Amino acid sequence: MSVKPAPSSALFAGPFALGTLSAPDGPAFPALVAADAQVIDLRVAFDDEQLTTRTLLESWETALPRLRTMADDTGPDRKPLADFRVHAPVEPRQVFQSGANYRQHVIDLHVAHRAPGDDRPEEERRAEAAEIMDRRAAEDLPYVFIGLPSAITGPYDDVVLPAWAEKPDWELELVAVIGRPAHQVSVEEALNHVAGYTIANDLTDRATVFRRDMPQIGTDWLRSKNAPGFTPLGPWIVPAESIANPDDLRVTLKLNGETMQDESTKDMIFKVARMVSYASQTARLLPGDLVLTGSPAGNGMHWGRLLRDGDVMDASITGLGVQRTRCVAEAAG
Repeated sequence: MSVKPAPSSALFAGPFALGTLSAPDGPAFPALVAADAQVIDLRVAFDDEQLTTRTLLESWETALPRLRTMADDTGPDRKPLADFRVHAPVEPRQVFQSGANYRQHVIDLHVAHRAPGDDRPEEERRAEAAEIMDRRAAEDLPYVFIGLPSAITGPYDDVVLPAWAEKPDWELELVAVIGRPAHQVSVEEALNHVAGYTIANDLTDRATVFRRDMPQIGTDWLRSKNAPGFTPLGPWIVPAESIANPDDLRVTLKLNGETMQDESTKDMIFKVARMVSYASQTARLLPGDLVLTGSPAGNGMHWGRLLRDGDVMDASITGLGVQRTRCVAEAAG
């Protein structure tokens, strides 16, 4: 089921964005979504029935000028966005996730995830977290790990909370979408490989982040972050040229109408270019891949309030649109 947000005065920054849509009972297709909420089927426009958003990104440098021209064309091929279902905007081959990249969030998580037997006062553990974070920033080592594309769902789709997830939590994040292959690129070059930006809510089951049976191994991101639908994505990929400064965007998440996260990406320890460059030092980033840049303070562990059946999350980032997802408890098997 999809729960769409109320209409807003501006869908996104700039004249157009990319989306993946479908008509009722029809196949998904890549679309140009114009700022006036009109849609162009890019399979028709590019005369390619096999075209997807990802294959479009593979030829981003040549596709972008054509998309600019299409956005200015008010011809008869346009259809109302309201006639279509909105899916996750791209199916990536690789998902690079980031942790501990906002100052206040790091402190909150450090306090919330107290190790067994650690009975120190909260103030002492917060001071320790700040010291660790400052050292990380000085050493210039972002924390990046791998997510699964199968965890991605649409921006208005229901999120199923698995029965085994004892502490499901939200984490709203700015996402860089790769448009040119990137391997061992410098920080100065990194943003030239970014086609655009989108929104992800990187859900996490806090109860399974750490392996209690084998604490020396550390974090278990497979289980805690990669259940089906744990990464609502989109609604749009907004071209990078329409986002003046990705390091100064407002990240806001509301739970049942109450603001839980509200922070600027200025609070990131490692900026977008640094995150993309760092991931590329080891991996080869491919068109359509996602680089999630971490989540600010205000997760459920901070508030002492985790996700429940029936909760509705409204998530927005400046210029990138709004996603709305409803939580549904997994049916008893």
